[in-house]
Amino acid sequence: MFKKVILALVFIAAGVLIGKYFLGNSQTTVMPSPNNLYRTVSSGDDAKSLNRAFSGKIHEVKNGDLIMDAVRSAAPGDLIRVYPGTYKETVYIDKDDISFQGIIIEGEWPVLDGEKELNDAFLYSGNGIQIESFKIINYKGNGIMGQAGNNFVLRNNWIIDAGVYGIFPQFGKNGLIEHNVLSGIEDAAIYVGMCDNIDVLNNEVFGNVAGIEIENSRHCLVENNLAYDNTGGILAFITPGLPIKTTFDVIIRNNFITKNNHENFGAPGSIVSGIPPGTGILVMAADDVIIENNIISGNDNAGIIITDFANGGAEASNDPDSDPNPDRIIILDNFMIDNGNNPVGELKALMMTQFSTTGPDILAIGGGEGSTIRDVERYRTWGLGDFGTPEISTTQEIKSLLLDSPAQPREISKEDLGEMTYYGICSGCHAFDIRLIGVPTNVIQMIYKDNPQGIVDYINHPKNLREDYPEMPPQDYLSQEAKMAVAEYILALKK
Repeated sequence: MFKKVILALVFIAAGVLIGKYFLGNSQTTVMPSPNNLYRTVSSGDDAKSLNRAFSGKIHEVKNGDLIMDAVRSAAPGDLIRVYPGTYKETVYIDKDDISFQGIIIEGEWPVLDGEKELNDAFLYSGNGIQIESFKIINYKGNGIMGQAGNNFVLRNNWIIDAGVYGIFPQFGKNGLIEHNVLSGIEDAAIYVGMCDNIDVLNNEVFGNVAGIEIENSRHCLVENNLAYDNTGGILAFITPGLPIKTTFDVIIRNNFITKNNHENFGAPGSIVSGIPPGTGILVMAADDVIIENNIISGNDNAGIIITDFANGGAEASNDPDSDPNPDRIIILDNFMIDNGNNPVGELKALMMTQFSTTGPDILAIGGGEGSTIRDVERYRTWGLGDFGTPEISTTQEIKSLLLDSPAQPREISKEDLGEMTYYGICSGCHAFDIRLIGVPTNVIQMIYKDNPQGIVDYINHPKNLREDYPEMPPQDYLSQEAKMAVAEYILALKK
């Protein structure tokens, strides 16, 4: 126990240092040599598939210039350096192997400011995109959004009040998200959606609805992050009705997850709006999730919640291809203290049946099988009656879940264009028959029956016709061929 307390203090100190580095070191000057850029994207040799030497041209963007002008003239392998200043634009990247580096001089950052008029700061569909050292504020939709781009690095960014999602790679493979600070996001600060082989490392997330969210994604490592003052700290779950039906092989390890008691300010009706304040870790319907060596403290509802669709608020979907139960969850050694002081909602009622006003460290409710816990007597638990003893004691030998070599770029044929556009762009906000951010796809089908051109027109010039949904951003940057292909795909889509 004494060793665990010492580890806790070390981790707290590390978290304070992270915060000071990003938010308080106003004298930092970052001017790396161009010859050394991007040779290593992570400490150690665990990200070999993302390591690459800088080999192209440097484009310099100064205050008063447009970053998009540099993007238009850039070629694969080029670096775009952005100097301190305020840039009021959306940066679209549909080329491969373009790197963006913000230059921080004496505490002054390059700032992308959406002024609550623009939807996205960075929107990339290219492969091999690297974005680092930007301050992103006041966007309506997303700070950084990826649309089916593989082999990405998103690092050292400061994203505040950037709308629905802070960092949102969708339908991407082989990516690194590290050393970012995010706050004030009304859904998920870091949202890994329908992705594979992603490492989420050393980030600081606070003051959001969800801190870090692994949704319908596989082979993800969430490690050494600091998650505090969110509604929910770290989530791994399945949203039914999406094209990718599973979440599995997720390691949540060595994180500091404390006092995630923020009121829930998510969009009414969305899945995250149902997250109860005071949730440290939430696992819903995901399989093969390992929770190890985290410091989980001061979360007023519960430290860890493991649940199925019915008890997790996703019962509205009839998706037959999404298994509603969490299976084979493994809880190893974690330091848990001072959780459950003020349970809310159904958990509060459940604890009252046990003549208790205190919530558990670990709650399992609903279906699922094959789950295990190491040294269960260390924790206050409820619902773990059929949990066995795990066959493993640690995952520390697993250094990364990135690929050993780069993922192949997606080659999209004309026949696949509609499906891939839907996967990479639309499905992040539109599930088939359950509410996410946007109107469900089956409702779109009813509105635009036999009218794909109507969907194309709306994609180009959306109008906010429903008070209960946020305004959809225009997607007019897509080619006419892609817009018609995705419209026809949406109208033909079945479960």
